Amino acid sequence: MTILQANRFSSLLGEIYDAAVDPTLRSGALKQVSHFVGGCAATILSRDSARLSIEIHQHFGTESRFRQLYRDRYVELDPLLDRHLTFEAEQTIGVTDVMPHADFLATSFYREWVEPQGAIDLATVVLEKSDARTTILQVLRHRSRGTVDEPMRERMRLLAPHIQRSRIMGRQIGARSHTVDDLADVLDGLSTAICLLDADGRVVHANAACRRLFADANLLAMVGDRIVARNTQADKIFRSLCEIDNGDRGAHSAARRQIELATSIDGQHYLLHALSLKRDRSLPRDIAATALFVQRASMTPLLAADAIATAFRLTPSELRVLMAIVEIGGVPEIAAKLGIAETTVKTHLGRLFEKTGAGRQADLVKIAAGFAVPFARRTNGGDESV
Repeated sequence: MTILQANRFSSLLGEIYDAAVDPTLRSGALKQVSHFVGGCAATILSRDSARLSIEIHQHFGTESRFRQLYRDRYVELDPLLDRHLTFEAEQTIGVTDVMPHADFLATSFYREWVEPQGAIDLATVVLEKSDARTTILQVLRHRSRGTVDEPMRERMRLLAPHIQRSRIMGRQIGARSHTVDDLADVLDGLSTAICLLDADGRVVHANAACRRLFADANLLAMVGDRIVARNTQADKIFRSLCEIDNGDRGAHSAARRQIELATSIDGQHYLLHALSLKRDRSLPRDIAATALFVQRASMTPLLAADAIATAFRLTPSELRVLMAIVEIGGVPEIAAKLGIAETTVKTHLGRLFEKTGAGRQADLVKIAAGFAVPFARRTNGGDESV
């Protein structure tokens, strides 16, 4: 390999590994792979061990109709596809490894699938092999380049392990990204405001409830990438909970588990809780080091009404009275709110005592509170509210 070819090889390896991080680069990387090895088209595909199906993962230079024809008919006529079972791993296989090239030119696979694409030969190399399936790189050789030669074989052999590692890395990165996205969606569905801070107090992530809290700016606000408290009391509490710990984490762990009560500038009460996250000190400082939880104190939490009704076998009317007891409290107020007589409210109240075993309205409130759910309410417009 000449110096120029070595430089091309090095640059191509960079493109292959960049494609593991950014899927949009994979098509371009496969194109460069095809050109580097001397091909006119390239495909990465898998064949299951039972030989029942194939899956085309990436492709370059092959029209969709030829890809479909390969799936539907010519996969069974491909003389190279299943030959890797008897060859060494990462060995490039050309047509002449399995038959004379003149015989290959007489096959329907060549005449009906290879030749119409302007190719005269093809070569394959295994990228991954398991009990379930084999994944290969298939490269077509254009008639103007002649048949597969040793430089093409060698270049495919050299690239194969790097393409394999890139694919494995891409799957791992993709799986992790999906996990992070899924977790972000879950956090966005919670009514509690959750904010992840790095070791320097910068915001790494804030869920939907936290973003609304910052937008309201009555208790906490965002200035740049940092949180700012809106009054002196909240600032003191926030700093005590989220003080940057550069020393012994154990000395502050108890304090960090405390729950503090803060009041916003509009008079609302909030519970603040900061929790230190375990992390390796050798890791970058911009990862999450502290989780801050902010929950508005409320006498009317979001309750799983259906679960309450099921647990105590409540009728719809009894459930409405129970929800009104939690939200309003007094019999006259409940009657006015629901538009029913006070005697009716008292009748339902008596049945609630019987079914739940409670002796007072306060006990009913406690029972209902046990069915509080952490999820945010959704309005008809799909927006959430704490």
